[in-house]
Amino acid sequence: MAITQSILYVIQSIFCTGPAHLLCYSALLGTELYQSFVMTKICFLVLPRKPFIALQARVFPVYFRIQSLLLVLLAVTTPSHGLLSLIGRKSSWVPMLVSVGTAALNLFLYGPRTSRAMISVQQQGIAAADDQTELSEREPLNQEKAALRKKFSKNHAMSIHLNLISIIATLWYGWGLSIKLAT
Repeated sequence: MAITQSILYVIQSIFCTGPAHLLCYSALLGTELYQSFVMTKICFLVLPRKPFIALQARVFPVYFRIQSLLLVLLAVTTPSHGLLSLIGRKSSWVPMLVSVGTAALNLFLYGPRTSRAMISVQQQGIAAADDQTELSEREPLNQEKAALRKKFSKNHAMSIHLNLISIIATLWYGWGLSIKLAT
């Protein structure tokens, strides 16, 4: 028992420190902002539709996993007692809970749904038809294609909104963290 407590104390001393926590927070916020507002925008502007869709289908599942991992690391590295310290302060755990909840929804529900719907839309040839014809020349969508587009749009919009809520909650947590640092 004494050995286990000693090991936990050493782990806590190394990982539940201010620098480790700030590094985790910085990595989380930087990853969220860069992927959401820089990389996606650049890829959308530069890549043709098919390669863009293929890239996003591979990048966003990885992004959601990294985001979730960084949120766990952020919670675990909370000074001075890790997760227990986080639970003790409502101003800290509420934004953290919001971030974890929205990231989990994107990781397990809306991210996969969006990817599957995006691939289905692409397989139906909707994306290719959009690239090759002007809006006025397109043939009307049949019901199946329209349903696929609607499914994609709904899931994609939900994923975007959840990601934005997660970013706002991360900023909210950072605001509280900076107040603690200033005092």
